[in-house]
Amino acid sequence: MDVATIVGLAITFGTFFVGLFMSGSIGQYINVPSLVIVLGGTVGASILAVDMSVIKAVPGMLKLILRKYRVDAMGIMAQLVRYAEKARKEGILSLDKELKNIEDPFIQKAVQLLVDGTEPELIRDILETEIIFLEQRHQGGIRYFNICAALAPAFGFMGTLIGLIAMLAKLNEPDKLGPAMAVALVTTLYGVILSNMVFIPFAEKLKGKHEDEVLVKEMVIEGVMSIQSGDNPRMVEEKLKTFLPPALREEASKAREKAKASTGVEEAGAGALRGA
Repeated sequence: MDVATIVGLAITFGTFFVGLFMSGSIGQYINVPSLVIVLGGTVGASILAVDMSVIKAVPGMLKLILRKYRVDAMGIMAQLVRYAEKARKEGILSLDKELKNIEDPFIQKAVQLLVDGTEPELIRDILETEIIFLEQRHQGGIRYFNICAALAPAFGFMGTLIGLIAMLAKLNEPDKLGPAMAVALVTTLYGVILSNMVFIPFAEKLKGKHEDEVLVKEMVIEGVMSIQSGDNPRMVEEKLKTFLPPALREEASKAREKAKASTGVEEAGAGALRGA
């Protein structure tokens, strides 16, 4: 589970319900018809607004929002640098042996194009087209939750108008006007809650994860193009570091130095054994 999402939801709704409890009985804020109007109206209108393929993808989007998802940019950078070293020593065709061990479909496709000897411009075009279609899919989900965020307050206001009409019908019963007005306003409250505490945060969470994924894919493209052009592995690493935030760049440098030191010790040990 994504800890940030769970903690955020817990704090948001926890604070809200504490506020309701302190302001009086929570029961006065519960109204099933109001919830039906807001939730049902929002879901129905959002289905009208988007393609059915987006609706079918909503469960997957919710799963992505709620589960822990972190793109291992440093791990992918190290993987690409290792490929650069191997290509430098043994040739690009040697990367063919790595294909079966690559789990990420995008990286696997990039390396396959590299091994096949595809022209650099075509490699970049194919991989950038993959990113374009990825963005279209992700933007569909982000757009869906933004649509819901816009619709929920509108249906809340609609429910309030329905409640006010019902209230006006009871003008000859003054003792019932107060409760009827309260029920009418609850519907607007539900719309605001769903919009600002659920749909907008969900859209922003998807947007953030989308941006992280696209950034790493762009890093993969740059790495593959550098390998194809025969750049020194050190240069490949420096290029890829530009995609990382400063803190991770420093961490990557330390990891690299540690790996080089470890390799140097192993080589020295192997030399001693050969000398013996």
